[in-house]
Amino acid sequence: MNSKEENQLKIQACKSRIGAILGTYNAKSGHPGGSLSAADIFTYLYFKEMNVDPQNPNDPDRDRFVLSKGHCCPSLYATLALKGYFDWSELEKLRHVGAMLQGHPDMKGTPGIDMSSGSLGQGVSAACGMALAAKLDNKDYRVYTVLGDGECEEGQVWESAMFASHNNLDNLVVIVDQNGLQIDGPVEEVCGIEPLDKKFESFGFKVIKIDGHSFEEIENAFNTARETKGQPTAILAKTIKGKGVSFMENQVGWHGTAPNKEQFEQATAELEAELAKLEGEC
Repeated sequence: MNSKEENQLKIQACKSRIGAILGTYNAKSGHPGGSLSAADIFTYLYFKEMNVDPQNPNDPDRDRFVLSKGHCCPSLYATLALKGYFDWSELEKLRHVGAMLQGHPDMKGTPGIDMSSGSLGQGVSAACGMALAAKLDNKDYRVYTVLGDGECEEGQVWESAMFASHNNLDNLVVIVDQNGLQIDGPVEEVCGIEPLDKKFESFGFKVIKIDGHSFEEIENAFNTARETKGQPTAILAKTIKGKGVSFMENQVGWHGTAPNKEQFEQATAELEAELAKLEGEC
């Protein structure tokens, strides 16, 4: 990836973070912390990695994406809006009664959402089913799913891992957003999951550990996943919860707390300053 392309991805990710803050502020509820940590991953998936078309969101040959940690949809929604699935103004209606964008992804009401999700641990099972369907139908599409690291405490995640390996789902990529925090505190204190790489390896996965905010490392990981045959891939992405907003970074309280007016204005100002800097480097 050249520097210009990387900078464009950084711009889109920054805009996604702005959208996540906008949505949660207007909803007066939601989950900004994990939305901000995953924004770079969402951006790379939709603007570089996946074969998708906003003008034909139900294309049977499209790549599929499942947000298993469905509560972190605000930045996914912002990414979809930037990609052209729906208008940016929909973000201001997040979680409102009758609005398109609900508090968890809804495949029936939102263009670009391939699976309704939110019950932690279940999204990865749906992704496994999609990947197996592609194999059975002799289709070339790939399936991606993002999990939280706290979500990996769920037993269903490991049942799914066993299933994926047993069925040689090399068209499946599991991305763990390892920001180290969950609703009740640090993951290692609530119920430690390490060594996470060895766990996935023991279930038959190709494991890649990266900095989840480095587009170069993200790209290399997805390229390796494409080259991996006969086994699924797990990308363990080390991230910062609340990334991009100074007072939210690494603060567990921002897992599920919406910003008030003053916090919204400060967060937006910080992100817009970063956006202006990035755009100035174009």
